[in-house]
Amino acid sequence: MKEIKIKDKEFEVFIQEEKIREAIKVIAQRMNKDLEGKDPLFIAVLNGAFMFVGELMKHLTIPCEISFVRMASYQGIKSTGKIKEIYGLEEDIEGRTIVILEDIVDTGHTMSLILDQLACDSPGEIKVATLLFKPDALKTELKLDYVALEIPNDFIVGYGLDYDGYGRNLADIYKIKS
Repeated sequence: MKEIKIKDKEFEVFIQEEKIREAIKVIAQRMNKDLEGKDPLFIAVLNGAFMFVGELMKHLTIPCEISFVRMASYQGIKSTGKIKEIYGLEEDIEGRTIVILEDIVDTGHTMSLILDQLACDSPGEIKVATLLFKPDALKTELKLDYVALEIPNDFIVGYGLDYDGYGRNLADIYKIKS
């Protein structure tokens, strides 16, 4: 499908699944080297990161654990600027190497909140991995350790990302038509 309609918006193919999977494989290979011997705990941010995380885990060869938190900051096609934690982390992270897995970093507000909350529990180190990064949308200072793909500041859906809950199941990533 080159073009799709979700609710009241038209979208066109932006990044095909094969390119997405290849980019994820590349960062997994870096993680395998960087995190060897560190017994990391991966923390996936739901809902959007589920496809990214599923693909990433297939390529990790190091011993590791995974847990999930659920955050939300979008309504429709715009960030609300208000971030709420819906489900929290139950594992003890003191002294651990933590890798946050996010579907997209745009404004950086959600990631900043997650980093601040995790820092209170004294992890050994925190690394951030994101499938997609929108440098032009960034409003906070963040260090991203693993970025699969940099993209412009377009609204996108697919590969876990949604428009009002729809489109997460799409294998490709689509951008809104202007």
